Parts: sequence; structure tokens; C-alpha cells
Amino acid sequence: MNLNQITNLLVTITLVELMVAVGMSVRLSDLSEVARDWRLAARAVVGNYVIVPVATVVLLMLFRAPAMVAAGFLILAVCPGAPYGPPFTRLAKGNVVAAVGLMVLLAGSSAIVAPILLPVLLQRVSGEETLTVNASKIAGTLLLTQMVPLCVGIALRHRRPLLADRLQKSAELLSKILNLAVLVLILVAQHRSLTQFTPRALAGMLALLLASLIAGYALGTRDGCTRRAMTLTTSLRNVGVGLVIATGSFPGTLAVTAVVLYGLVEVAGSLLLAIWWGRRDSALDDGQDVRSDDALLVGGNNPR
Repeated sequence: MNLNQITNLLVTITLVELMVAVGMSVRLSDLSEVARDWRLAARAVVGNYVIVPVATVVLLMLFRAPAMVAAGFLILAVCPGAPYGPPFTRLAKGNVVAAVGLMVLLAGSSAIVAPILLPVLLQRVSGEETLTVNASKIAGTLLLTQMVPLCVGIALRHRRPLLADRLQKSAELLSKILNLAVLVLILVAQHRSLTQFTPRALAGMLALLLASLIAGYALGTRDGCTRRAMTLTTSLRNVGVGLVIATGSFPGTLAVTAVVLYGLVEVAGSLLLAIWWGRRDSALDDGQDVRSDDALLVGGNNPR
């Protein structure tokens, strides 16, 4: 077994474990709330499967990205539903229930939509180099490594909530260890490819992240908390799913490196925004408390 095969196997195991862990954190009530709000679900679908992929294609053409690099970005463009959405939304003091529902909706639908969209988008940026993927193979892989484990986790939470609670912390710790192992393995295997990503490439990644954040914010509802959930859910792509596709379709190429690097950029950028939102709200709440205390003090000192 060569290094590429080991990487593909470890990535697959990591995704399966991660999806089970994510499923165990989801309650059916979270899903029903998003299902009832069909407008929110429709906006999420448009933002994640239309606006973000189109923005990715436009930026790849503007920056004249090499074919394999473009393949990596397009893989992530069609793979929303990252598990970081709910915890980042909690940091931002947004609507966590909406974030959970949107995450499951997008993660589940990507197993069907990604294999359909990806071949079409690859044709737009492949140029002279032919980029092909086996859509049916990708669909089967994602159904087995993403949809089935996610449903198993949700079913366990619904039927055996106490057991799910006991397993949750261990599953989350194992997810962190596996994700770190995958990151180290890929960076070691692709260390020579990293030199091909210049400051210009970083500028392109930041532009794509900004476009994704703007799309999510614009499609959000008037409710500020739900808007934050939509913004972060749209900006965060599912790197685990992206790596399964990249290592399976383009093993040992710049496509894998592009998935990892943009994954780091999107997570860091979205995390900073979530922290800023949360701290801003905390500062505003503290200011309101001080003003309320002052008003009470002044009112208490006024003779009647």
C-alpha cells in the first residue's frame, strides 16, 4: 500500500467517524425547525449550490489557476455542510439550532448534488487538460461515508440519548486526533507542492472566502442570529468530504493540497469572524448593563 492509498484510507475513516460524531449531536427537533422554514432552506441551497460554485469558477478564471488547483477548489465549492458550522455559530452568538439544521441539510444533499455539479464545473476550468471524475463512484462513496454514518449518529441520539451523551466526548476527541493525523500526513506528502501556492494564490483564497461570507450574509433572514448561522454555514465547506473526493479522484496532486490549504483559510477566517461577532455582542451587553445600572442609581437618588 503506497502513501496515496494510506492517505485515502485514513481520510475515509476520519470522515465516517466525524459524521457519526456529528449525528450524535443532532436532535430531530433541530432538523424539524429548518424543515418548517422552507424559505431558509431554499436560500441555503441557492447560496451553497449556485452562488458559491459560480463565484469559485469566476475567481479561478480571473486568477488563471492551474487545472489541478482549480479541481481542488471546485470540489470544496460543491461540498457544503461542514461540522464546524454549529460551534462557530455558538461562538458568534447566532442561532445554533438553525446552524445544526442547515449543516445536516447541506451535508446530506451534497452526497447527491456534488457528483452532479462537479463534472459540469470541471469542464469550465479544465482548459487543455482534461479533468474527469466518476460521478457514480463519488455518489456511492459519499452515501456510504457521509450519509449513512450521519443517519446512524442521528438515530443513536434519538433512540439512545444517554448512550449518545456518554459517547459524545470520546467521539469528538477521536475526530480531532484523526483530523490532525490527516493534516500532518497530507502536508508531509505534499510538502513540495506547497511551494507552488504563492501570495497571489492566498489572495484568491481570501477573495473566495469573502465572496462566500457575503453570499451567506445577503441570503440570511432579518433575524440577526439566523443571519449569522447562514453566513458561517455558507463560508465553511466540508473539508472532510472534499478530501475523500480529491484523494479518490486526483491522488497525490495539487487538488489535494488545494483542498487542505483552502480548508485552513476558510476555517481561520470564519473563526475570526465568529469570535468578533461574539465579543462585540458581549461588549454591547456589558454597555447596556452599565447604562441600566446608572439609570437605576440616578433614579434612586432622585427625591420624590
